[in-house]
Amino acid sequence: MKEFELKYGCNPNQKPAKIYMKNGSDLPIEILSGRPGYINFLDAFNSWQLVKEVKEATGMVAATSFKHVSPTSAAVGKPLSAKLKKACFVDDIAGLDASPLACAYARARGTDRMSSFGDWIALSDECDLTTAKIIEREVSDGVIAPGYSDEALALLKTKRKGNYNIVKIDPNYVPEVQETKDVFGITFEQGRNNYKINKELLTNIVTENKDLPEEKVVDMIIALITLKYTQSNSVCFAMDGQAIGVGAGQQSRIHCTRLAAQKADLWILRQSDRVLNLEFADGVGRPDMNNIIDLYLSDVDYEDVLGDDVWQKFFKVRPARFTREEKDAYLATVKGVTLASDAFFPFSDNIDKAAKSGVSYVVEPGGSIRDDLVIEACNKHGMVMCFTGMRLFHH
Repeated sequence: MKEFELKYGCNPNQKPAKIYMKNGSDLPIEILSGRPGYINFLDAFNSWQLVKEVKEATGMVAATSFKHVSPTSAAVGKPLSAKLKKACFVDDIAGLDASPLACAYARARGTDRMSSFGDWIALSDECDLTTAKIIEREVSDGVIAPGYSDEALALLKTKRKGNYNIVKIDPNYVPEVQETKDVFGITFEQGRNNYKINKELLTNIVTENKDLPEEKVVDMIIALITLKYTQSNSVCFAMDGQAIGVGAGQQSRIHCTRLAAQKADLWILRQSDRVLNLEFADGVGRPDMNNIIDLYLSDVDYEDVLGDDVWQKFFKVRPARFTREEKDAYLATVKGVTLASDAFFPFSDNIDKAAKSGVSYVVEPGGSIRDDLVIEACNKHGMVMCFTGMRLFHH
């Protein structure tokens, strides 16, 4: 296939629209179902690069959930605990432990379910039936993978009455070294960002604490590669083989950190017994459960929002409030979170904010005139920090 005509571009008025190879070669994809749009393909090609690079850097299968050209999360195929399965709404998926790819997507989708509603999915390896079962029942726009088992493809083709977007990509495709794009009729050209992110990048530890376990190296790699394909400015929190909070596209880095920390805190709190033991009424679906959990974990009184009579619609038993003090006490028990930034932290306030969300490991390029203050803040909190020397802006 030399080119693919799109219904329209970013918006319905932007016509005509298509994707094609400027050198005249065939596109490196097959469209197995549906008719992906302009933004779908932006998500597909960016998300595929992310999982491909995570797989190459860690040796583990990877998945990501993308929305509007930024990842909501990315993860490798580590098994899920019983609590995490329930928090990710996959505790009823048979055979989950036997599919590392399904574990990776369950983690990626379960991290920030509100942002992932209507996501684009990328898988580093052939989509198996267990992974397809998770995808089939969630609201998403489409999936890209290097292949699909016969059973997985048959199931996914039933989604959206047979119109679900399923894209197969050639895993051996290598893009041109130079890339271009047009803005306001003016062509920009630059070399592709082929910078390799791996454990060799993490040897420059600038803090007093230099104890960097191998599992935290993996978290740093996942966080950095996630940032490589996140709209800048961006900050990422990671833990246990997955990105747990992504702050994307903010003009101020402290706002990135606050946003990512808020998402990471929600991910941690969703695994608390207070949340896992909520007794929802029969018939309450996953999207409503997710929204109610986020409301329950907010600092507003959910009963004031829902009203005295409405809570009965969602709960079998009226839950007690999870107070701010109780949430802070729970979060204070969490340690070992990794914080990554696509550019240097200009002020130590980012570190102080991150410490409140359990951050023990930090990775950033370095190069600020205030690096000494940032290092000092990390030392104050007993953190390990690596300087990579490489910025990861993505626009």
